[in-house]
Order: sequence, then structure tokens, then C-alpha cells
Amino acid sequence: MRALAAEVAKLVSLPSVWIATAAGVLVPSGIAAINASAARGAITRGARATAGADLGYQELAFGVVGVIILGVVAISSEYVTESAESGGGRQITTSLTAVPSRLRFLLAKASAVAIAGASLAIVAGAATMSAVRVVLGEHAPPLGTDDVPRLAGVVCYWVCAALLAFAITVLTRHGVVPLAVLIANTSVVSVTYLLTKITPLANYLPDLAGAHMFVRTFAGGTVEISPLTGGLVMTAWTTALLTVAAVAFTRRDA
Repeated sequence: MRALAAEVAKLVSLPSVWIATAAGVLVPSGIAAINASAARGAITRGARATAGADLGYQELAFGVVGVIILGVVAISSEYVTESAESGGGRQITTSLTAVPSRLRFLLAKASAVAIAGASLAIVAGAATMSAVRVVLGEHAPPLGTDDVPRLAGVVCYWVCAALLAFAITVLTRHGVVPLAVLIANTSVVSVTYLLTKITPLANYLPDLAGAHMFVRTFAGGTVEISPLTGGLVMTAWTTALLTVAAVAFTRRDA
């Protein structure tokens, strides 16, 4: 528990984590508000009957960039070389001195990332769905029993995305490449989506499969995947990469 508390304290002290938090909340809620405004205008003009069942949820898929940053900087900050005035060392040396067991250290850090990712997902989900309901006003669809598992799917998706980013950064020991690739794949050009045009197996890559947990009208592939299957597939990918990262981390020099 002390190791976990220490890792949580480290995360809170990183300025980039607060930037990730702001991005995770503001990006999906801001985009959702804009899309809800456009949907309200279309409903008022009679161009459409409803705002759409995925309004808010699709935007939360973009907001995952916040937890990607969180997962990357949580471990990449350990490898940043301090200034000469501070001794020119790295945080990873101090961390492994305080927690000699590498596996316990990595587990504590991954747990801190998961807790932070889940907390951010809950806040972002509440902010995004509230923005949609406020903007739509009387045109907002009533909350149904389907919304609870869908929001739970958002939390699961964000936690897995944070841990995937964390695991990849453990392997690279540098944050620039995983940060650039993962953010680009999420918000600019989805390589995984393009791969579905080549092979249907690409639908089972973690980001596409996991999105089925909460997005119902899914345009990201040609394979039908149930929310439960999507969650299991993304969890399996996350577990596999974390295992590989743990093995690599325990066997190489710091």
C-alpha cells in the first residue's frame, strides 16, 4: 500500500498529468457540446427526429487521449535525466532503491495508472453526458437502463487504454514515440481502422474491439462484436502487453 500511495503521489505531482486530466475532460465534453448543438439545430429544422444514440459516447472515444498521456508519462517520467545541479540522475534509480522488487514497483505504478484512469473516465463521462443533455434540452433522450453498462464500458475502455500506453512505454523507456503514435491513431488517422480494409482480423485490435463496449452504431469495421466480447478482447490485449512489459522490465538494466 505504501508503494501504491507513493506512485499516486508521483502522478499528482506531474504537471503533464494535470494537462492530461484537462484534455480528458475538455476534449470529449467540448466536442459533444458542438455536436449536440448541431443535432439540436437539425431536429428543430425537422431534418432529423433524434440526436442519435451514440451522441456523447463517440466523443468519449476521442477523449481517451487524456488517459493515453497519463499512462505514458507515468513511466516515462522515471527515465528523465535530471539537471546537473540535481545530480544528473534519474527517478527510476531512486524508485527502485525505495522498492527493490521490480515487479512490486511496476504493479504499484500500474495500479496508480488504473485508479487515475478510472477516476478521469468517470469525471469525463459525467461532464460529457451532462454537456449533451444541457445543449439538447427538451430534445435530450431519456436515460435508460442501457446507459449504465455503456458508461461502465467507457471506464473499462479508458483504463485499458491507459494501461496499454503504460505497457508500451515500459518497453520503449521513452515517451515520445508511444505518445505520438497512440495519439495520432486515436485522434488523427486511425491505422487500425485502415487495417480493417485489408483484413477483418483488425477489428479485434484493442482500440476497435474495445469501442464496441459503448458505441452502438459502429462504423469502424465490418465485423459484429458484442460489448462483452469487445471488453474481453481489449482486456486480453492489455493483460498480454502488461505481462510482456513486466518480463522485460524485470530482466533488463534500469
